[in-house]
Amino acid sequence: MLEIPVYNTDGKKIDTFPVDEALFGSQVNVDLVKQAVVTYHANRRQGTVKTKGRGEVAYSTKKLFRQKGTGNARRGAKSTNVLRGGGHAFAKVNRDFRKKLPQKMRQAALKSAILAKILGQDICIVQGLQADAPKTKTMSDLLKNLEINRSCLLTLKDRDKNLYLSSRNIPDLTVRVAEELNAYDVATRRKMLVTDEAMRALCGQEGA
Repeated sequence: MLEIPVYNTDGKKIDTFPVDEALFGSQVNVDLVKQAVVTYHANRRQGTVKTKGRGEVAYSTKKLFRQKGTGNARRGAKSTNVLRGGGHAFAKVNRDFRKKLPQKMRQAALKSAILAKILGQDICIVQGLQADAPKTKTMSDLLKNLEINRSCLLTLKDRDKNLYLSSRNIPDLTVRVAEELNAYDVATRRKMLVTDEAMRALCGQEGA
């Protein structure tokens, strides 16, 4: 049984949250997490780059001048890639970089990424986090009290406009809802901050 520290908004440890590692796959599957991150990066690529090859430039295919006797280099058509305005030797074409990752693999990758955060003591739970109005100082003070000065992922149970607006001006702070969490978000942030409601949702204890 693993334990996650629970803090209040003043940065004081008030409790621990027990977690059964079996809920998150018992062991970290590093290869699967990497595959999920690579898939995320690949799916962000547009693949719309395009350059013209020799057969696409608007030039005649006629040889510029005869092979011998002119004193010039042995040139072929003007569309050759070694002349200005010619086509590219290895022209870029539109392509789809997308990769597919089945739902069960995505879920398993997320669990492994969260388990890695728990084992590395890079995750903590905060109680009583709320914002009555959008105010960056609310979140900056929380991070300061928890001594978080690296990239951080804040996970909420439900959408909270005030907390989102309070966080968006802080560099390296990302806000996500528990049901939209993915392995890329967890693996690419140094720290993970979770509300107690969100942690129960991730553990399947919403009704507890």
